[in-house]
Amino acid sequence: MIDKLLPGVVRTAEAYGDVPDERPFPGEADLIAHAVEGRRREFITARRCARQALGLLGFPPVAIRPGPRREPLWPAGAVGSLTHCAGYRAAAVARSADLSSVGIDAEPHGPLPDGVLESVVAPGDLETLRRATEGDPALHWDRLLFSAKESVYKAWFPLTGRWLGFDDARLDLDPAAGTFTAHLLVPGDRLDGAPPLTALSGSFLVDRGLVLTAVVIAPPAP
Repeated sequence: MIDKLLPGVVRTAEAYGDVPDERPFPGEADLIAHAVEGRRREFITARRCARQALGLLGFPPVAIRPGPRREPLWPAGAVGSLTHCAGYRAAAVARSADLSSVGIDAEPHGPLPDGVLESVVAPGDLETLRRATEGDPALHWDRLLFSAKESVYKAWFPLTGRWLGFDDARLDLDPAAGTFTAHLLVPGDRLDGAPPLTALSGSFLVDRGLVLTAVVIAPPAP
């Protein structure tokens, strides 16, 4: 399902459940040695999806360790993103020659818990949500905004190495097109010296009781 939001250079794998008693991949067991069972299962399944997606690009199966912000560290020559929520796990990967970064997120299609929205909006976001809700009151736009900003962060961090708060990006939505644009409110200087990031664009989909969002960043022009 997540592949509908991504260009053809991206390979994906997804799962709607876990394999009972599946063992962690060699080199990853210590990462979940003290995790509760639910966390173990989502970790193992999402990592398995990642290796399946990487395999579609010709990469051999490897342990996917976390970086300083718990971001997945991909093999040289690959970029990607993982997501998991109740009933869904997915991975999306691409060759670094084709894309600079990928970010995906999945959330249950329901309202955000009380008090969460106030902590994730930037100036202008509430007006964006109001307009979207007037157009389609059945869709939980607050959850979509949250998911979109998660995807934005996942695409942002590998290129900048810096935290991006929910209130550091203002979102514009195009409900008819199923797209969004995140306007960054902080400097977007990149580690690779490419032009700074100022806005990130993505797509969204609501299906099977899930909100899915995705962001890709093209390589800098030669």
